[in-house]
Amino acid sequence: MAISDTFKALNDPVRCEIITILKKGRMSVGEILEHFNVTGATMSYHLNILKNAGLVSDVKKGKYIYYELNISVVEEIMTWFIRLKEDYDEQDNK
Repeated sequence: MAISDTFKALNDPVRCEIITILKKGRMSVGEILEHFNVTGATMSYHLNILKNAGLVSDVKKGKYIYYELNISVVEEIMTWFIRLKEDYDEQDNK
């Protein structure tokens, strides 16, 4: 997954809030929707973007789909930022 895809997915306040909500754990679309004033179709759109970027994964149980944060992608982003800062600090000390 390209880091640019991740940033594009996070370039929306609703999707950022979904990520924040999912840090509490796995939730159904209905549970996520309780936090927003959007339609189910709009929520599905946002969740698909996050899923395609690898930021969330889904699990189907019966007639419900549950979404959860993909922490490995979050860790990858954090590692990228840390390396960026380390490279900057090294260059600054030359």
